[in-house]
This record gives sequence, C-alpha cells and structure tokens, in this order.
Amino acid sequence: MSTLTIISHTNHYISADGSILGFGPTVTEINHLLQIFDKIQHVAMLQNEAAPLSALPYISDRITFVPLSALGGKKLKDKLNLVIQGPKVLKIVNKAINQADYFQFRAPTGIGVYVIPYIVLFSKRKGWFKYAGNWNQKNAPIAYGFQRWLLKHQKRKVTINGAWSNQAKQCITFENPCLTEDEIKKGADVIYKKDFLSSKLTFCFVGRLEKEKGIEVLIEAFKSLNTNEKSQVNKIHIVGYSNDKTAYVNSTANCGLDFIFHGHLSRNNVHNIYKDSHTIILPSVSEGFPKVISEAMNYGCLPIVSNISSINNYIQNGENGFLLNTVSKENIVLMIRQILNLEALEFHKMIKRNLIDIHKFSYDHYNSRIQTEIL
Repeated sequence: MSTLTIISHTNHYISADGSILGFGPTVTEINHLLQIFDKIQHVAMLQNEAAPLSALPYISDRITFVPLSALGGKKLKDKLNLVIQGPKVLKIVNKAINQADYFQFRAPTGIGVYVIPYIVLFSKRKGWFKYAGNWNQKNAPIAYGFQRWLLKHQKRKVTINGAWSNQAKQCITFENPCLTEDEIKKGADVIYKKDFLSSKLTFCFVGRLEKEKGIEVLIEAFKSLNTNEKSQVNKIHIVGYSNDKTAYVNSTANCGLDFIFHGHLSRNNVHNIYKDSHTIILPSVSEGFPKVISEAMNYGCLPIVSNISSINNYIQNGENGFLLNTVSKENIVLMIRQILNLEALEFHKMIKRNLIDIHKFSYDHYNSRIQTEIL
C-alpha cells in the first residue's frame, strides 16, 4: 500500500451540505492519481467563501483534505501574515509528509519560500516537486525566482512545463494532464462533425477576468474589427470571473458583437463551450502551459495564444495555431483576421495536426510517466 501527501495552494471550500470542494482542474488530476496511490492527503488552503461552480469534490474517501489557513495576497499585511503563519504551516506539512510514502509539492506558491527549503534540508521522504509556472520566466517575482533557483539546486525530481537548454538533469519535461481517454474519443467525434464551412465563427476565452490574462486587450481587439469582419463573428464566449466582470460586460455594450459572459462554469459546461467554438484566444502575459489550451484543441478549437513559457513547444505559428509574440490589440486583430480568412479545408488540417500528440495530455499517460520516471 502506497500513500502520497500533496502540498499546494489549491483553494478549497465547504459546501452548503458540509462537503469539501476544491479547484476543479487540480481535484480532477488528484482523483486520477488514485490509479497509482492507495491513499492521498492534500494539504491546501481552505477559503471562507462560497465555492465557485468550477469547484469539484474528491471522488473517494481514500483522499483526505488537510486544511491550511488561506494565505497569500498582494498587500503588505498579507505577505507578513504568510511569514507569521510559517511555523504553523511547517508543522502541518511535516506531520502530513511523515504519514506518507511519497510527497508532491506544487510550486510556485507563497508558502514555497519556506516549505521547499524545509523539505530539501530536513525531510528524507521520497517525492517530487511540480512547478506549474513559467520555468523560463524572465523578471519573475522574487518569491517565484527563489523557488525556481532552489529546485534547480536540489536533487529530487522536478516536473516542469516545456523543454529548455541547460535543463538540470532532475528537471523533467511533463505535460499537464487534463483529459480522460473517453474525452479524447469524444473530441475526435466532435471535430468530425464540427462545421468549419460556416460563414460565422465562434470564439472563446477561458480564464480569470484580469488584465494580466488579456481579457481587456481581447475585448478591444474584437471591437476594432471593421463591420464586415464583425459580421463573420457568430459569438464570443467569455468564461471566468473577477470583481471587475461588470465593467468588462459594460465595455462590450453596443459594439456590434455578441459577447456572452458566463462567469464560472462546471468542467462539463466549459467543454460544451469548446465544442461550440472554433477558436480559443488566450493573450496572457504570464503562464506555464494552461490546461485549457489542450482541452480546447481536443474539441477542435484553433488556439491564438501568447508566445510565452513552453507554449511554443506545442503550438507552431500558422501550422496548428497562431502565436502572439507581443500581446497587443493590433496583433490580436491580425490573428483574428487570419482565422476569419482561413479556408475550411486548411482550418480542418490545422485542427487535425493538434490531435497527433493529444494523448500526451491524458491522465493515463501522466500517471504512467509518474510511475516510470518519478517513483
């Protein structure tokens, strides 16, 4: 019997019936790790607020949640509290790690500035680190840069996004899992039936509604299209939430385009958005490799994405998507125009190129690599 302790910053919530819900993509990934481990503990943040629709429960009582106080934030008092709570966090983490055969620490995160050094220096437990951010980020926040430096200079395995020159031998390129084998089969069927001949195309954006994720410049780009180009756009799905959602909704009023703001959606409903869409646009300025890119490609969405981090390991400009070397309104408009002018046959060829390596993003493939290359 093997057990795993995971330490992360994943937000969790208590539902009205008292059950624990967590950030959907991470919870789904952990649920699938039960194929490898008999028991899993997840040490993570418990928020004192209502759960979004994207939050999910664990599928088995073989997974237990160990709560940490919600920590982190941009304000000085938040950063001070992160440090003050350090001893309490380390005590909980130490106990949980010692109860397992293996650990996984998911970085970068605020608590990583002291949890990673603690594990490296004081724990002999087997395990690995998962760095989900941009491994090659220039001018990274000090805390993230410090965590990345530590991971490069310790001996345990680190799974990272992308393949890089001078990559330390313990740093292993790993795809982020996000699809079941059944979803991959359904995706192929969706693509076979998807209408690429329609004169109108549907676009989608999935992510937090904030400037860094590109929602503001995306809206301005669509508004800048001429009347004829706007007539070729069916609708634009916006999936995600922020406190500024109302302002973004208001900015699209009377623009001649059908923006649909969905807020948070369940995993199944997000997949339905992909099935309805021809293109996903993610003009972010900071990413690792977002799972939503491979999820959307699985259902026949051509990506227009920022050329940052490891994204160009998987997206080749003009071959299976379009890369934004600079995130600007003008560049996004240029890419939208290229999409609108694609012939149906070329559109379909580009989509099919995305299916060649789609199995790399399956949970089964991920688990197999964990077993053979990590454990």
